[in-house]
Amino acid sequence: MSYRALFASVAAATLLLSGCTAEEEEIPQPDRWDFHSRPDLNPPQIDIDVTSPPPKEEKDLTTFIAPKGQTAADEESWVGGLILDSAGEPVWARQGSGQMWDLRVQEYQDEPVLTWWEGLAQTPETAGEVVMLDDSYNEIARVGMGGDLAHKTSDLHETTITDDDTMLLLSYIKTQTDRSSVGGAKDGWVWEGVVQEVDIATGEPVVEWRTLDDVPVDQTESKLKDGEGTEEEPFDYIHLNSVSVDDDGKSLFVSARNTHAIYQLDRKDADLQWVLGGSASDFEMGEGAAFAWQHDAQRRDDGKITLFDNHAAPRLGDSRGLRLDVDEEAKRATVDTEYPAPDDRSSGSQGNFQELDNGNVFIGWGSEPYFSEFTNDGKLLYDATFTGGSNYRAYRFDWQATPSAPPTATKSEPGEGITRVHMSWNGATEVAAWRILSGDSEEQLTETAVVDREGFETAADVTPTGSRIVVEALDENKEAIGSTTVE
Repeated sequence: MSYRALFASVAAATLLLSGCTAEEEEIPQPDRWDFHSRPDLNPPQIDIDVTSPPPKEEKDLTTFIAPKGQTAADEESWVGGLILDSAGEPVWARQGSGQMWDLRVQEYQDEPVLTWWEGLAQTPETAGEVVMLDDSYNEIARVGMGGDLAHKTSDLHETTITDDDTMLLLSYIKTQTDRSSVGGAKDGWVWEGVVQEVDIATGEPVVEWRTLDDVPVDQTESKLKDGEGTEEEPFDYIHLNSVSVDDDGKSLFVSARNTHAIYQLDRKDADLQWVLGGSASDFEMGEGAAFAWQHDAQRRDDGKITLFDNHAAPRLGDSRGLRLDVDEEAKRATVDTEYPAPDDRSSGSQGNFQELDNGNVFIGWGSEPYFSEFTNDGKLLYDATFTGGSNYRAYRFDWQATPSAPPTATKSEPGEGITRVHMSWNGATEVAAWRILSGDSEEQLTETAVVDREGFETAADVTPTGSRIVVEALDENKEAIGSTTVE
């Protein structure tokens, strides 16, 4: 079975990440949404072919993406953050405030929060912080590096909140070291990776790991380019890109793109416990288990390890989602399940692997404009494409929010005696219908019409009973949860 679903999405992409450049070419542009009630928002539209609909239990899940321009010089593509409903229309759109990375739902102090990274995205020389909003879209925190690192030196790759109300963050610092093993100078410079677990409330690091303490430069799989290795242009030898909690909270799990390796660290003192993959692997890699240029490595509840295996830039094979069975006693890793792209797809940067509550797997294809859902055993359910560009990570979550800002509504007169009202509430997830009231004063307002919500913006033709028009957003119980005067 196949059907078409309309998704408000992207002409997205990446800045020029190390090892992840894009050729200069004409960038395809989709049609844009045009909202009467929110003319300041014009996110892209795109058709998505789906071969099998998502399971019914996922109908309340929303999709989270943060599109970016195709290249640093791209001034045409839409930039911002989008939450999409199950029909593919925007629930929330944020634009005009720069790039967003890793837009997703997390929990802080047992409450749902919306988080993303923002700042100067020129990794590894990034300068930014993580923004946290509550379910009314009010900012409640900004989190960055601690200790002797400046607050706004956190890298765009990681923003995870732990069960201990700490945040896992990455950074890079210029460090002088011996690069002769890779063809550089003995007194050359590299970007050293830094992992911090930061207490969100205090801003202080709980634990810190610096990569040169355990991972020498000669373990890199990246090639030293002409001009690299100076203080002005350090060599990006490791390129950390994810951190997660492992071993029932006792360890940290760190992915490094440029060494093709995953590192398990003791969570208390950051001692290196083992290495999976790369030239210094402590594990024998079974047939098909080797990964390269990977992202988003995580340990799952069943003990298996999942990751997004780019296998590209330079291309060494097809990009895929990968689930590994790792025997820590026998020191052997084997393929449990692969989640391959349905075409000859190579993702040179970014990408993620999300395991949904029902066991299905949601893959964001990073620099390639796709996201897909698979069954746990690897059957493709659907493959969605958004015109062009890239998106760092794609997610699906159950997100319920009522904005503190009121709805917006406008009116026009398409015909004599008819008033057309357009209504929307950016970010509201609980609106089921709209009630339109009219009268000559607040005291004289009476119900003129009730219409079901139809996507981000709902239109209704009415005959008002006075000069004043008010609209109310109604929940599924027909209770008013927000209102505004029609302008």
